[in-house]
Amino acid sequence: MIVGIGVDVVDIERFRASLERTPSLAARLFTEGERGLPARSLAARFAAKEAVAKALGAPPGLRHLDAEVRVGEHGRPELAVSGAVARVAAERGVARWHLSLSHDGGVAVAYVIAEGGAETP
Repeated sequence: MIVGIGVDVVDIERFRASLERTPSLAARLFTEGERGLPARSLAARFAAKEAVAKALGAPPGLRHLDAEVRVGEHGRPELAVSGAVARVAAERGVARWHLSLSHDGGVAVAYVIAEGGAETP
């Protein structure tokens, strides 16, 4: 059962400029494991964090650092959630996350599906 879906699109050059203009922004948006990646990858990860919030209905109190994009088996992106994101996801019955990232033509996009457990009759 799908609990929620979220999608977000980020202009890579605009995002790169924001990171250069405000150096402390990276520490507020990305975990240590995410920092240091190229701007196109950071833009895609930022889009993923925004898409996670949308999939959960954008409740107040979510933090960007509570959703981390990791590289899983065979290079597949995976979400690791903690803090407020994990709490809200548990309240909504999210059992599994599906994530797709892409960047091309100056744009980064992320698509997130929050999947719940089996429906009960």
